[in-house]
Amino acid sequence: MMKNLDLKKSGYTLGVISVIIVLFWIGLLKFTPPEAMAIKGYVSHSFLMNWLYSITSVQGVSNIIGIYEIVTAILLVGSFWSSKVGEIAGYLTVIIFLTTLSFLITTPGVWKFSDGIIVTDFFVIKDIAFLAIALQVIGNSKNTKKSTEQ
Repeated sequence: MMKNLDLKKSGYTLGVISVIIVLFWIGLLKFTPPEAMAIKGYVSHSFLMNWLYSITSVQGVSNIIGIYEIVTAILLVGSFWSSKVGEIAGYLTVIIFLTTLSFLITTPGVWKFSDGIIVTDFFVIKDIAFLAIALQVIGNSKNTKKSTEQ
């Protein structure tokens, strides 16, 4: 029983650390012109985000997204010590990955036929796993908060 609990905790920790690394790394890349141009096609077709281009430049939008991702990564680090920070970080992470998954619906040409099968830009599909980890962070934070209140 104890080993099972350790594996669960280790898996959770590894999953959260993975999301932290990805968000921090991709957040930093958002400050580069190639990354700003790479996301433009997705962001400009997103009903959730396309309005950002009306208030700032392509690089400015990318910088805003990068700041959001880096702040979320930092809050995820804090989630290991604070359930309140963890809950906030979890919700911010959910927003990130629901938004990126929405690109599968809003971006023209994202679904294609190749050799008779439907394919897509697979880098977005991985966000399903990251969304699952974000939900675990929220659940873990709420459970931790409840157990400390009792």
